[in-house]
Amino acid sequence: MNIFRFAGDMTHLISILVLLLKIYATKSCSGISLKTQELYALVFLTRYLDLFTDFISVYNTVMKLVFIASSLAIVWCMRMHRAVRRTYDKELDTFRHYFLIAACFLLSLILNEKFTFQEIFWAFSIYLEAVAILPQLVLLQRSGNVDNLTGQYVFFLGAYRAFYILNWIYRYITEPHFSRWIACVSGIVQTALYADFFYYYFISWKNNAKLQLPA
Repeated sequence: MNIFRFAGDMTHLISILVLLLKIYATKSCSGISLKTQELYALVFLTRYLDLFTDFISVYNTVMKLVFIASSLAIVWCMRMHRAVRRTYDKELDTFRHYFLIAACFLLSLILNEKFTFQEIFWAFSIYLEAVAILPQLVLLQRSGNVDNLTGQYVFFLGAYRAFYILNWIYRYITEPHFSRWIACVSGIVQTALYADFFYYYFISWKNNAKLQLPA
């Protein structure tokens, strides 16, 4: 494992911990898109179908379990926890995410590295992760003001994908037979979706002001 992969995993883990902190410490999910969280839960469940068949390392297995468990816990809390679900911005979280699911699944049937059950769902998870943040970004744009923990969550989530792009570049240079073009292209698309958020995040950080996104 190279430093870029490890940094990507750690920033991803930090983003989840920040989100869990927001939900459990404040008993609020205001500003968080349930639809994005459901998409991420689906991403991890379909990507890690090999969890009990292909062992790579203890680290790899633990991280897979953490991502699956945490994503399901967040969805459960937002849907079932009485105090938390009352704070859910249902009126703002109206992005039709099932269109993303359908489009990504269709694309995975057409563009995949091998037409097998596991590879199709792996490709599906990669495509879906690339656009899973869209409901969250739309919700933040509609609400305008972004609280500190929500902003930190989205920032670390975007940083995770940026580190993974560096990871793929490094592996392409150092590993002669490395070929994950689906992940590389999807990762670039996903990182590009964060560009606008990153801009306003750094502006607010530079000016020591509250993060605000234009409507």
